[in-house]
Amino acid sequence: MAKETKKYRRKKKLGSYQSFSVVFSTSLALFVIGLFGILVLQANKLTAVIKQNIEVQVYLNKDISESQRGRIESELSASDYILMTDGQAEITFKSKEEAAEEFIESTGEDFSSFLGDNPLKDALTFKVNEEFQTNEALEALKERIQKISGVFEVTYVENLADSINSNLTKLSVLLLGISAVLIIVVLLLINSSIKLALFSQRFLIRSMQLVGAKSSFIKTPFLKRSILHGAFAGLIASLLLFGLKTFANNQVDGLASLQQEELVLALYGLLIILGAIIAYFSTLKAMNKYLKMSLDELY
Repeated sequence: MAKETKKYRRKKKLGSYQSFSVVFSTSLALFVIGLFGILVLQANKLTAVIKQNIEVQVYLNKDISESQRGRIESELSASDYILMTDGQAEITFKSKEEAAEEFIESTGEDFSSFLGDNPLKDALTFKVNEEFQTNEALEALKERIQKISGVFEVTYVENLADSINSNLTKLSVLLLGISAVLIIVVLLLINSSIKLALFSQRFLIRSMQLVGAKSSFIKTPFLKRSILHGAFAGLIASLLLFGLKTFANNQVDGLASLQQEELVLALYGLLIILGAIIAYFSTLKAMNKYLKMSLDELY
């Protein structure tokens, strides 16, 4: 009998309730948020990679001298439209002989056998700084470079930059909309789970009020417990995400290169903090509701 009474008291301890369902549902909700966050981070990285591969080809006049080519390359390197890597402008030179070899290898046709000459030209290739990645800027850039002495022609894939920017804008709006809906759903899910868990404690809360306990005294154990549950749920979600990310990296080649480890680690920490904050305010809201209920409403 004494053991049963002791067990009953442990169950009715202020601030205690069945925590498994709360932690499980919160972990699941935070996992979904974290998974979406990782997808957004990878999409941003992929966007940056795509933008960094917008190239401009500068074809040089035939039989240009080495000193002339060096002058053109130096002038291009000193410009502000070339993408810098580690403080250096990356300009790739391809001779007309190399271009001919690549053409013959890819098509299997040796044009020099019936033309008697190599019509291709030496070329300089560079990647464009993000500030100049619009059709208008690229067109102005093309005209600017073509005025350089020794330059025969400047080419780039037209409409590529605007197409990329347009698609990225649409993607950003879509991701923003999904994020808003997802956050609302997650908040409602966590809030409902905590409300349901506190429902079993509503009579104990009323009993504490009847014996003169202050609202702050009643709330404190619930709020402390909610912070621990929320942080623990965030930790579980982070571990699940880490395991899923590791598995995906082992299965998909090149996926790891799209991940920014510092931001991913920050995301894990954010999930732990977010779990604690959401659980705290959801519990606070539910507690205020039960503290203001009449006895008839509790039933």
